[in-house]
This record gives sequence, C-alpha cells and structure tokens, in this order.
Amino acid sequence: MAVRLLVLICEPFQWIQMLCKELNTSFVLGVVTVYGFNQGFSGSLFRVVSDYYWKDVQKIQPSTVQLYVGFYYIPWIMKPVWGLLTDIFTVKGYHRRPYFVISGILGVVSALSVALVNVQFMPAFMALICLIGVTASMAIADVTIDACIAKNSIQMPSLASDMQSLCGFCTSVGALIGFSSSGMFVHQLGAKGALGLLALAPILLIMLGFFIYESRSSRPSNQKATTEKVVGAMNGMYKTIKYPQVWKPSLYMHLSLALSISTHEGQFYWYTDPKAGPAFSQEFVGMIYAIGAVASIAGVLIYHKLLKDYYSFRKLLFFAQLLYGFSGMLDLTFVLRWNLKLGIPDYFFVIFEECVSRIVNRLRWMPMIVLSTKLCPLGIEGTFFALLMCIDSLGQLSSKWSGGLVLHLFHVTRSDFTNLWLVMVIKNALRFSTLALIFLVPKADQYEVLVPPDLLKGENLMNSEEEEETIQLVAMNEKMEAMEGSSLRER
Repeated sequence: MAVRLLVLICEPFQWIQMLCKELNTSFVLGVVTVYGFNQGFSGSLFRVVSDYYWKDVQKIQPSTVQLYVGFYYIPWIMKPVWGLLTDIFTVKGYHRRPYFVISGILGVVSALSVALVNVQFMPAFMALICLIGVTASMAIADVTIDACIAKNSIQMPSLASDMQSLCGFCTSVGALIGFSSSGMFVHQLGAKGALGLLALAPILLIMLGFFIYESRSSRPSNQKATTEKVVGAMNGMYKTIKYPQVWKPSLYMHLSLALSISTHEGQFYWYTDPKAGPAFSQEFVGMIYAIGAVASIAGVLIYHKLLKDYYSFRKLLFFAQLLYGFSGMLDLTFVLRWNLKLGIPDYFFVIFEECVSRIVNRLRWMPMIVLSTKLCPLGIEGTFFALLMCIDSLGQLSSKWSGGLVLHLFHVTRSDFTNLWLVMVIKNALRFSTLALIFLVPKADQYEVLVPPDLLKGENLMNSEEEEETIQLVAMNEKMEAMEGSSLRER
C-alpha cells in the first residue's frame, strides 16, 4: 500500500521530468509562467473581481455586463495580428522579447489605472477600456507559448496531448490559487482595490521579457521582405483553411462555443441577491470557483489518464457535449430551487454543480485544443494556431453577447429574476442542438496526423525564406556564457 502511494506521488514529477527531457526545460518553464501565473492566477482573479466591480462599483445591469464582458474577447480575436507582429516584425533585432515587455507594461498600466483612479473620474466606458487592456496583456503573452506548443505538437505528435495536459494543469492550479484568494481580496480591499492586484502577473511578464534567451537577428530590416512575409503568411493561412480536414473541425469548434450561450452574469447577480437568490457572500463565491478549479484539475487528470489514448476525436467530443448538455440541467434545478425540495442545501448543491460543470468543461475543451494544434502547418504554425484561437474567441464572444441578449429579452435585471429559469431552458436546449454538428469532427485518433503531408513540410506557405528561431528560458549561467561569447567576438 505504501509503495503504491509512493508511486502515485512520484508519478507527476516523473511526468514533468519526461516533458523537460523531451521538450526542453525552458519550454516547460514558459508554460508555467504564462499559463500558470498569467492566465491561471490573474485570469481567475480578474473574473471574480471584475464581476463585483461592475455590480457594486459601476452598478450595471447583468445584460449590459454580458455585453461588456464580450469585449474582453476582442484581444483574443486579434491573436493572428499579435502572431504576425511577433513572427515577422522585429524590435532591435528581437522577435519575442519586446512583446513580452510591451504586454507586461500594458497590463500594469491598465490594472493600476482602473484601481487607483476615482470612480467619479472613471466612467464605465473608460473602465471597460482598461479591463480590455488587461485581457490584451494576457493575449499577447499567450501567442508565443501557443506557437511553441503548435510547433512541438507537429514535430512530436505523440506528446501533443501531454502538452495540453501540462497547460491545463498549470492553468487549473493557478486558477485554484486565484479563486481561493479572490473573495478575501474583494472583502478586504473592495473591488477597486483588488483590481490593483492584477498588475502582479504583468510584472512577471516584464521580467520574462528581460530573462528570456533569444538570438538577435543579424539581418537588417527590409520593408519589401517584410511585406512578402506578411503576404506569404496570409496566403499560407488561406491555403490551409480551404482543406476540408481543417475547416470542418474549425467550424464545429466555433459553433459549439457560439451555441453554448453564456448567462453567467445573470446567475452571478442571482447568487448574490439577498431576496431572490441564496445570497452567497464574497468569500463563498471565491470558494465556489476555487473548488471548481480543483475539479478542473480532476478533469485534466481524467482526460490525461483515461481518454487521450483510447478514444477518437469524434467519439470523445460527442460524449463530452452530451454530458455538457446534461450538466446544464443542474443550473435549472438550482434556479428553480428544486434542490431545497429534495433536502439539499444551497451551499452543497452549488459546489456539486460547479464541480460537475468544470470537469465536463475540461473534458470538452482539452480534445478541441489538441485538435487545433494538429491542424497547424509548419512555417506559420504560430500564426495559424492564433487564427484558430481567434475563431474560438469569436464563438465565445457570440456566446456572451447572445446570452446578454436573451437576459435582456426575458427582463432579467439586478433585482428581477422571474424568468431566469426560462433562460436556463434555452441555454440547455442549444447545448443539445450542437450534437447535430458532430459529423464535422474527424474520426481520427488523437495521435494521428490530420493535415495533408505537403502542409507539414511547410512548403510554399511563405514566399520568403525564414530563419528558424529557438526561444528558450535558459539558466542564468547559460545566458551569461552566451553574453560573454558575444562580447569576445565583438572584441
């Protein structure tokens, strides 16, 4: 028994060690930094604190907040633009370093502006601009790691699922820490004060920009060559997206997200309402999300241990979507307060609902991300993966805005939740309707190559020759050796 327990404890560390050996330790550290700290911790804190900011500070109606939250996805929709900038346009000969620093500065300025400026001088529109700046900081930093993941997935397809498991695990652990502390921060600092903590992760991005190792390009900037690269990248993306093996699953992923309308703000206002809802406290709301983050880790482990090697994309996504539809019935049960008729307290039921929802969401999202990495051609893998994520972000934006429209049409306001249950019915019906689109997903196993061989060779996708770059987070002694060598050569 003790030996088995020891094996279970050591297994995650052995898995990390294997990834470091196969993929390079620098790559693993990069994933931890961007996915764990920037998206996991900061993203979860942002979600809770911004909800309370709109509700308690700006006093906005839930349907309007849904509209505002939709704008958060605009920087993610622009990921192909960030990808082109970092792939093609250099700053003093560097492709990546300056953009980490720029994204970090953008995040720090945006977070501190909304946190420190008095609300009398910060109308809702200006606050929205600042919060979009925070999400833009996350999106720009995310592009480089996504490009590395896509390229490694093509070169080592057997590890594609492991890389996504690593990303999901880091995000979930970071989210666990962020959600656990978010309610306490809101209670102690207020929503405005807690927004200032969103500057912490961008500071790490600035540090990352200074410590990341990158070879400086010796080529002088050439406007004609740069234009050719942009045109070549655009032509490559157009050529790739025309293949049925690529556009069909891309269309499914977009529609599955768009049809899963979000009613989060309406439910959040109901959760915290002292009359119509269960009146959950700020600390408990954060705790709900924190427990959900633990469940999300469980979802990653279930996918990694039981699903990634045994089921095709189509079969796994079909059953994940089916479970997603059934899990939505828990929201309806809670809003109608049937749980109380069954003798189940609100606190217990909402935790159970959050756990089920987060596990199912992971089981649904992980194979879609793995599928996305397998649709990218060599040569423009970073930009094309950004394009696929842009398509997904458009689906999420549609989900937020359509959910806000439904909340508005059914007159769900800050104090009137009479028709919230009807909104839940519509949301669940749309989830089940997505099953009719499952034929767009390939039947291939998750380790198979999906794109045509000529795309994997990276031929004819770019009009101009590009030198291959390697971005590594190296140990300080390695970096110093490189700097010393460069200094000696200059002498």
